[in-house]
Amino acid sequence: MYPKIEEYITGLENWIIPQTRRQLLQPLIDYIRMKRIEEKPIRINFICTHNSRRSHLAQVWLQTLAHYYGLNEVYCYSGGTETTAVYPVIIATLGKVGFQAHLLVDNDNRMYGIKFANDQYPVILFSKRYDHYLNPSTEFCAVMTCSQADEECPIISGAEHRSFIPYEDPKIFDGTPDQEDKYRERCAQIAAEMAYVIRESRVS
Repeated sequence: MYPKIEEYITGLENWIIPQTRRQLLQPLIDYIRMKRIEEKPIRINFICTHNSRRSHLAQVWLQTLAHYYGLNEVYCYSGGTETTAVYPVIIATLGKVGFQAHLLVDNDNRMYGIKFANDQYPVILFSKRYDHYLNPSTEFCAVMTCSQADEECPIISGAEHRSFIPYEDPKIFDGTPDQEDKYRERCAQIAAEMAYVIRESRVS
């Protein structure tokens, strides 16, 4: 793993997660524990409305942290209720904490390969519907990262479990002097909470 990301992860151990957030995270922890007991692949699909910001951060971080803590049976995905594009500030924010981003497809909906280690396959980011063919269609956990997507999709076909872990959308700060700081804050929050999820999932 790239040293800068490892250093960032080490710093997450000091992050204080409120009890209210821990309660929201617990169903995902329970799901991962259950799949580990069953010795089955753990597929997590993070879903928000546009699949442009929060769901991508969660996908990248949970995949990275699963590797860091040795849960190699975890596979992370993301999707939306509609297709837009990955917001460029997300890629820039990930780059600042040590990820290497490679532009794979340059069009209105750019596709990126995000690497956290030289010897690991990149996390592929682009905006798509949650039921895109690259995402799992059965035996996965759907994690709703925004209230709108949770309301618009009362049923996620094929999901065997569903969790609701909402995050404030950094989009509301786009084009403001606070944009960079707010994206960095959201990245840190998601990283810290996904680290907590993985650490707790390893407890038998």
